[in-house]
Amino acid sequence: MPVAAARRRRPGRAARIASLVLAACAAKAVLAAPGPFEQRFATCLACHGASGQSQTPLTPSLGGQPAFFAMTQLFLLRDGRRGEPVMIEQAKGMSNDDLRAFADAISKLPPPLPPTDKADPLRFERGRALAAQHRCGVCHNPDFSGREQMPRLANQREDYLLKAMREFASGKRLGYGAAMTQELSGLSDTDLTDLAHFFAHQPPAKAAGRPAAR
Repeated sequence: MPVAAARRRRPGRAARIASLVLAACAAKAVLAAPGPFEQRFATCLACHGASGQSQTPLTPSLGGQPAFFAMTQLFLLRDGRRGEPVMIEQAKGMSNDDLRAFADAISKLPPPLPPTDKADPLRFERGRALAAQHRCGVCHNPDFSGREQMPRLANQREDYLLKAMREFASGKRLGYGAAMTQELSGLSDTDLTDLAHFFAHQPPAKAAGRPAAR
């Protein structure tokens, strides 16, 4: 074959570079494709909100929940002992390693921000007094950020907090123990409403190392 003809049949340098770039992009796309865990976690966030910040009525924000608490709730869901049927179905077949991975991912989501609507001063103060009387800050932390098996209450959706506390007060909802039912069983519905309002309207957490505004 003549040299000139062979040169004409060889791909040019630009074509070879383009081919390499396309191959690299294809490999990157395969590596970036969501796996089973990412797909299932995305299904959770479809209801609980991007980054765990719920915009759906009666659906809690997941962001900032302690890993141990999240794992406990997932275990109860997998066991069919609490939760909505659609959530129980999602949790079926999850291994203990799955539960740990989901709980760890939930704990790393950013905590929810305070709601945009301002707190009602009277309801907020009544809720504060009830929270102090029932020592909610002892278990849930003084800033209500949650720890171990105790959930984060600060800036959780108000409607969900009220729903959860009503279910605890009636004995319908399972907890880590009987403490919540004992604490809430004697409260009126107005008391529960004020507590939910107080927890939902907590001030934003102060940034670490940043002096408080004067």
